[in-house]
Amino acid sequence: MQPQVPAKAFYLPFETGRRFCLYHEAVGPSACRGSVLYIHPFAEELNRSRRMAALQARAFAAGGWSVLQADLFGCGDSDGDFADADWARWTSDVAEASRWLQARSGTSPIFWGMRAGCLLASNAARALDAAPDFVFWQPVISGKQFLRQFLRIKFAAQLIAGDARERVRTDDLHAELRRGRSVEVAGYTVSGALAQGLDDALLDPPARPGKIAWLEVSDGEDPALTPAGRNWIERRRVDGTAIHSRCIRGPMFWQVQQYEESPALIAATLEAARAFAT
Repeated sequence: MQPQVPAKAFYLPFETGRRFCLYHEAVGPSACRGSVLYIHPFAEELNRSRRMAALQARAFAAGGWSVLQADLFGCGDSDGDFADADWARWTSDVAEASRWLQARSGTSPIFWGMRAGCLLASNAARALDAAPDFVFWQPVISGKQFLRQFLRIKFAAQLIAGDARERVRTDDLHAELRRGRSVEVAGYTVSGALAQGLDDALLDPPARPGKIAWLEVSDGEDPALTPAGRNWIERRRVDGTAIHSRCIRGPMFWQVQQYEESPALIAATLEAARAFAT
């Protein structure tokens, strides 16, 4: 049974309004191992990943890490509208949350990113004095590729609706965003400014990063890292980056409406975090 560690819910004042946060204080005999900052995924993937993020945060806290989960500007219960969000503001949110957590815990936080949150984690880390350790869950490598996949949701919905007159190609939607206009996809209004930042984002941690735990999930019989993931890892290892990588068999919980759990991913993440200290 997953340990039940109570979380403190509160609003953290940032320069551009309040951010809704959950703080899991480290408990037990292993308390004060360190701290972890969770950087959540994009749009509806945030909601679909909430249960797994909560379970992992509780497990971290029970294992001795204090964890901060903060909804970015315009996301979840934080101030602002998603339509007004942009990449620079989200990157600033990560940096502000990191500073708060470091002051509260007295430790430099591990950056734990989920999907596109990994892009934000690596971008924000570049502004820090010392590069953090990273935990990447199913990381997005190219923001441009991810954005185009997101835009295909709208085209797919139009195909299902069956009205050919309303169909807009992904290329056309992308062009609208490049002109600075907003596009609505699956209930989320993406601004041109947010799209531009995502378009330019690459998974590119600082030149001398801390250790990286790269964890993917596959629902196949023989789980294996994606080819893109393997290539990225091989390139960074050549540069001397210490990377622990693993693919866990389990549900792709960020893609489905109902909450799914992956105890194996939680255990693998804790194992990787413990290895950071060795």
